[in-house]
Parts: sequence; structure tokens; C-alpha cells
Amino acid sequence: IQLQQKHSPNTLILYHFVGRPMSTSSESALIIKRLTLKLMQHSWLVSPLTLDPVKLLEEFPRWLEKLSARHQGSIIIIIDSIDQIQQAEKHMKWLIDPLPVNVRVIVSVNVETCPQAWRLWPTLHLDPLNSKDVKSLISAECNSANVKLTKEQEKKLERHCRSGTTCNALYVTLLGKTIACVGNTGNIDEILQQCFLCQDTVSLYRLVLKSIQKSLRSDKEKDLLREILCVIGVSHNGVSESELMELYPELSSAMLASLIHSLHKMCLLTYGCGLLKFQHLQAWEMVRLEYMEEGESVISAYRQKLVEYFTMQLRQDRVTWRSADELPWLFQQQDDKQKLHKCLLNLFVSQNLYKRGHFAELLSYWQLVGKDKNSMAAEYFHSLKEYEKSCEGEESMICLADLYETLGRFLKDLGLLSQAVAPLQRSLEIRETALDPDHPRVAQSLHQLAGVYVQWKKFGNAEQLYKQALEISENAYGAEHPWVARELDALATLYQKQNKYEQAEQLRKKSFKIRQKAARQKGSLRGFALLRQRALQLEELTLGKDTPDNARTLNELGVLYYLQNNLETAELFLKRSLEMRERVLGPKHPDCAQSLNNLAALYNEKKHYDKAEELYEKALDIRKRALAPDHPSLAYTVKHLAVLYKKLGKLDKAVPLYELAVEIRQKSFGPKHPSVATALVNLAVLYCQMKKQIEALPLYERALRIYEDSFGHMHPRVGETLKNLAVLSYEGGDFAKAAELYKRAMEIKEAETLLIGGKATSRHSSGDTFSLKSALSPNVLLEHGQR
Repeated sequence: IQLQQKHSPNTLILYHFVGRPMSTSSESALIIKRLTLKLMQHSWLVSPLTLDPVKLLEEFPRWLEKLSARHQGSIIIIIDSIDQIQQAEKHMKWLIDPLPVNVRVIVSVNVETCPQAWRLWPTLHLDPLNSKDVKSLISAECNSANVKLTKEQEKKLERHCRSGTTCNALYVTLLGKTIACVGNTGNIDEILQQCFLCQDTVSLYRLVLKSIQKSLRSDKEKDLLREILCVIGVSHNGVSESELMELYPELSSAMLASLIHSLHKMCLLTYGCGLLKFQHLQAWEMVRLEYMEEGESVISAYRQKLVEYFTMQLRQDRVTWRSADELPWLFQQQDDKQKLHKCLLNLFVSQNLYKRGHFAELLSYWQLVGKDKNSMAAEYFHSLKEYEKSCEGEESMICLADLYETLGRFLKDLGLLSQAVAPLQRSLEIRETALDPDHPRVAQSLHQLAGVYVQWKKFGNAEQLYKQALEISENAYGAEHPWVARELDALATLYQKQNKYEQAEQLRKKSFKIRQKAARQKGSLRGFALLRQRALQLEELTLGKDTPDNARTLNELGVLYYLQNNLETAELFLKRSLEMRERVLGPKHPDCAQSLNNLAALYNEKKHYDKAEELYEKALDIRKRALAPDHPSLAYTVKHLAVLYKKLGKLDKAVPLYELAVEIRQKSFGPKHPSVATALVNLAVLYCQMKKQIEALPLYERALRIYEDSFGHMHPRVGETLKNLAVLSYEGGDFAKAAELYKRAMEIKEAETLLIGGKATSRHSSGDTFSLKSALSPNVLLEHGQR
């Protein structure tokens, strides 16, 4: 691959290497997804990538054809050990169909296991090792241990390594290691005699194991050797050293290190991702024959040991990637469908598998328990609703939002678009409430929900959501952050689908500039320059120099300590930053407003509301004078001061700020944007608290029209607004209208739950959600840099 890319830079090479059978590297859907993603990196015409294994296999040849038509050079696909891929002949059938003219495929297979369909391909046979190669390999191993062989011994070895099973590289390497290992302490002729009785690699491994057993001092060590090898043998992806120490408390670290060294040295075990695995299939086969010949009962006992260990981790609320990897697989191997089903409904196990790309494995587990995709979606949604009942506090609600988002993304990727909307919508609502409407995770929710609407071809809905996500990302990270580029790309793709090529091109150019700048900034020389600059700044800070850069650094340090919940230290840095900015820039400079805003957020967190109010008011005064009426930083201060007034019961002071928030959003997005509707609902809720239902009614009605125009008549936000209007009508004595509005709201809620197939109950009305979301969460984002 390296040579080919060096000599032919225009050649696009896609490659995959398969590990042992039944491992994730042999999952056909995972392989196709990986190759598809590599192809998509070379094409702007990106369409959403399904995770449905059947659709993946259908779509990959089309992607290949599209790209090959535009790609300047040739495309080479390389798949190692293709015969080890699960159901290779079925899932790799597209390789046999006529491929595009400039596409070539290279696969490696064993002669014995090569599928019939590929036997007609032009083939390069790798011949068995000749006598010269055998001598060279064995000499290299012996020389490394200072062991010298006689001419007669070398001739015997050459004669022995001539059959098909004794002239392969693994057998010869293992033979050389065995001789080298005992050469200095034992009789070489004697060990050669024993080796010559081994006519294949598995039997030679048996001899290696016996020699390791002989070197152990006690029966206890021999028993532990057996336990280690058997536990690794029945695991899905291997076992870590720390897991072995927990499984066998009598195993000391010194003993474990010694055993692993011996097993690794003799090609039995190796490390992968921190896990001990068998280096070769033949080593695993030898362990099965040596220790598990008694049958399924022995294997089952070792599996049960691992099941109990990883189940205990679940009880301790420690759903690690190891538990998620091993437990479902072990239940599958034991054919225990009931326990497998229960394990899959552990939301954190499924989330872990999905987020790490094991979607095909997850689907296969559900198929084993007899559930189709729709049944699976309904069961997950029901489990989430049950879990939601036990969620209390900000941290657990944030975790719940992540679970809802994972389910929504999973259903979207499987093509279940109507079912995906409800969990993604619920995730968005929770994040807006538990975090903050301007938090980057809210942008993430908006982005995911927009993606569903794009696939659903509801482009108007998607555009509104992408624009909102873009605004939040720009406010949170600045206009030149890669996440901003992501939102620009998404909008560009959306416009392209609507044939708005000019708008798409403008956004794409803007995104390209951001990515180009980010790529340049990743250079090592720039990193060194930044470190040097920061060192100088810290030196100046220590010496007390007053500069705008030093003030900004102090502000950033204050934010950093705030995020670490070290409020006392954060307060010191933020105060120093404010004082320095006032001295250098003047007390009315916008940078001073940033420091005031951050200090106010900190005092709000510490429940020093009077101080927070005073500082927010100062920041608002500066920003009103210095910034444009629709500037995001002005909107930020307006919103948080309004929420603080409301929290303190100063509703009369809060009203003009909520009205100003509506104005700012109208100027930023236009009068018919969903963000404007949200601001109207917030103001309406405030009027209701002040018993001014007459003023609230037209605001709710206007918000309802915007939501219906933006999202359609059956959207959850339409339903929540109808519910609030029903309450107003009821309180006003118009019971017939209240009943009609409430009936419509319930129809929307029922339609939403039918999409998933479960019964979902909402715990928040739209008014409460939108009006209290900041008040419920004092964890307000501080401002890092200049807006």
C-alpha cells in the first residue's frame, strides 16, 4: 500500500484487515460502513449514511460507481483474509459483479477456505517456505538466544519442514523459538526429537504449553495458567490484566507478569487495545483441545465466570465498553435469550455498542431474541420513559438527554425516520431545560433533528433547525471553529438538494476557509509558537504588566477554574481581568462587559443574586451602547438578566427584557423563525405569572402560527402551545374552546407516541420548558473569548 501510494499519488486505496473470526473486524456491515465512509470523504455529494446492514450492502456499489466516475486516478480495494468475514459469499457478493472500469480488487485467502466464487480470479500463490527460508528463520531465533546448531541438526530440521503443515512460517517460527528457549539449558537433540513428533502447528503449540508448565514451580501456578488461558479462550475480545487480577485474587502481579511474558514470548498471547488475546487461531485451538475436551459444560462454566464478573460491574453502575462488549456476546453464546434481552434493554449497554459503531452486532442480538426493528424501537422508547421517572437533578437529566439522542440517531440510521423524531425532540427539550438554550449540546440536538427532516425531505423544517444550530455554535465557539464549518456544510448540502446552488456554494466556500485555517493551525511550528507566546504571557502576568492580551488570558483562566467548579480561584482571576481591562481599555469597553457578565454568572452560581444583578445590569448598559441591536452578546446578557429578575420575583423589571429578547430574535432571524416563537412563549408565561392573561393570549397565538408554519400542524411544540392556550381559555371561562384546544394537543401527543409504538407522557409544558430552562440551571456558560 505504501509503495503504491508513493508511486501513484492519484490512486485511492481502500483497505481492511480482518483479525480472528467472530471478532468485530470480521463483521461485513462494519467493513462496508468503513469503506463507505472513506469513499464519502472524497465526495461532496453526501447523502445520509444508513446503518441498516442490508441497505449498506446495497448502497456501497453505487457509491463506488459515483466516485469512480469523478476520480482522476484508479481505485484499489484491498481486503485481507476475506474468507474469514462472516457470511463472506453473501455479503461480499458485490465484488463478483462487474466493477467500474478504474476499480481493482485485491483479496487474500487461504487455499483451503477460499470461497468457490473467487477461485476463478487471477491468483498469486504464496509458495511454502523452501529449505533456505526455513534455515534462515530458525537461525535467526537461535542466534537471538546465542544457541548454535550443528550441521547435522540443521539438515534434520530442513528434512522435517517439507510437508504442507510443517513448512509454513508460523510452524517454523514456533519451532525456532522452542529450540532457542531450551537450547542453553537442555539437550537440543532431545527437544528436536520431541518437535519432530509434532506434524502441525496445533500439536507444536501443545509441546510449547507443556514446556511452559514444566517451568512453573507449583501446582497453583499451573492451575492459574489453565484458568488464564481458558478465560481468554471463552471471551469475546480478550481479557485485560486488571480483570484477571480481579477474577483471581490469589494471582499476584509478579506471577501474572511472569506467565504473560512466557506466553507472549512463545507466540501464544498478544496484546490488543490493552487486552490479552491469542496471537493465532492455532493457539486458541490448542487451548480448547488441551483444557476443554470435556465439552460444553467446561466452556459454559468459564463463560459463567465472566458473566458474573461483568454483571457485577453493571450493578455498580459501571457500564464500561468492556461490559457492553462481553455480556451480550456471552449470553448469545450460551443461547440465553431471556438474559440477552434484559441486557439489551440496559440503555447504557446499547448506547455504548451503538456509539462505538457496533450497530450490526446490536441488530443481530435483537434478531436472536426474535424482535424486528420496529419492536426494538418501541421497547427502547418504553424503557427510556420508565428510566425518565427516576431521573432527578441536572446531571441525570443531561444523561437522559444523551440516551434519547442515541436512540433517535440509531433509529434515523436504520431508516425509521418517523420513529426517530420523538426521542430526538425529547432530547432537545431536556437539554434546553437542564443546560441552557445557547449550550453547544442544544446545537447538537438541533443538528441531529435537522438531519432526520433532511432525509424525510422536510427541507423547510431542517433549514430552520440548522440555522439555529449555526447561531449557537458561532456564539459558543466563535465564527472560525470547525463545528461552525460542520453546520455550514450541512446547510450547503441542504441548499444543494433544493437546487439552490449559489447559496450552497457561498456556504461551502466559507466552510472551506474555516477548515483550511484550522488545518494550518495544527502544524507543529504553530504549536511551538503558541507555547512560547503563552509562556511570555504567564511571565508578564507574574510581573503584573497591564495589556489587553493579559486581561484576556486572566479571563480564560477564570473560566477554566469556573468549569472545574473552583469558584474561589475563578473569582480572583475574573476580578483581576475586569480590573485590568478597566485600566487599559476603559470601563465602557465591550471586553469589560464580558468580564462583568462572567463574574455575574459566577455570583449567580454562588447564589449571591444581588451582586449578580448589579454586574449583569452594568454589562447590559455597556453592550447596549457599544453593540448592534441584534448582536448575540447583547442577547446573551438580556436573557440571563431577565431570568435572574424572574427568579428574584422582580417581574416588572423582567418584562422589558423579555420584550427586548423578542425584538433581538426578530432582527436576527426574521419574524417567522421558531426562535421568535420561543421568545414569545417565554414572555407569555411571564404575563401569566403576573395574572395578565389578556396580554399573554395574542403572544401564544402568534407563537402557535409560527410553529405550525415552521414545523407543521402535528409537531410536539405545536401541541405544547395548544395546551397552554387551552389553560388560558379554561381560566377565561371559555370551556368549549379549552376542550377543543386540549383535544388537538392530545391528538398530537398520541400521534407522537404512535410513531414509536410506546406510551410517552410529557412532564413539562412548552411554556414551563421555555420560560424556566435558564432559571432551573445556574450552570450558565461563561464567555471565553471576544464575540
